[in-house]
Amino acid sequence: MATTTSLARAHTATSALDWIADHWIILFLVFWGLWVWIPWLAPIFMQIGWDKAGNGIYFVYKFFCHQLPERSFFLFGQKPMYSLAEIQAAWPGVLDPIRLRQFSGNPLMGWKVAWSDRMVSFYTSIWACAMMWWFRRRKVKPLPWLGFVFLLLPIAFDGGTHFISDLVGIDQGFRETNQWLAVFTNHIFPASFYIGNALGSFNSWMRLITGFLAGLGVAWFAFPSIYKAQVLDQELEKQNYGKVLEQIRNKDPRLAGR
Repeated sequence: MATTTSLARAHTATSALDWIADHWIILFLVFWGLWVWIPWLAPIFMQIGWDKAGNGIYFVYKFFCHQLPERSFFLFGQKPMYSLAEIQAAWPGVLDPIRLRQFSGNPLMGWKVAWSDRMVSFYTSIWACAMMWWFRRRKVKPLPWLGFVFLLLPIAFDGGTHFISDLVGIDQGFRETNQWLAVFTNHIFPASFYIGNALGSFNSWMRLITGFLAGLGVAWFAFPSIYKAQVLDQELEKQNYGKVLEQIRNKDPRLAGR
């Protein structure tokens, strides 16, 4: 009886694992989609007065994102993004990044998304590219290692220079003014393009573009590789199954015609 029960449990577990293996991309799109889109619920909850739910999302996601308000999108306010000076006007005297990230917004300015703009671009692009890949999965080959590294380098460089720049003070380093870029481009763009992190600025564009490239690299490298391994595994199973049948037929000639 115990042996029968153990076999039944083993069969159930195997069936469950087989189902997961067959539907892994659907499971990924659902759970990763929740991970990507839940931060957008935080400003919605704050707007309708569900402060506990909104603050709960901010609290959970702060372990995965800096949530600096001057580098985050805002909903239900006057602007989609605000400068550090505008944030400090509403959150007086705050220069400490740890305290600055606690500013989630107000009824006038709106409420920030629980992802920074870079994380919005990175995580969303993985989800979107995975969905697009699924419809072309039989024709898309895995991205080579070199290509994968190449697509990750921009976000590493952009994020690294931001980190170094912020060591002298939040939004006070060379990535705040981007004077080097202004000189390099001979000031062909308006001053608002070089200075700060507002939507449409150089810093904003770089975070969005490098986040997308990194997400594209992850999806292009990972999903075709997983799918290729799965197809190869299925082919091996078919071959092994065929060999077993052949051995059985050789032992019993009566099965040769079946």
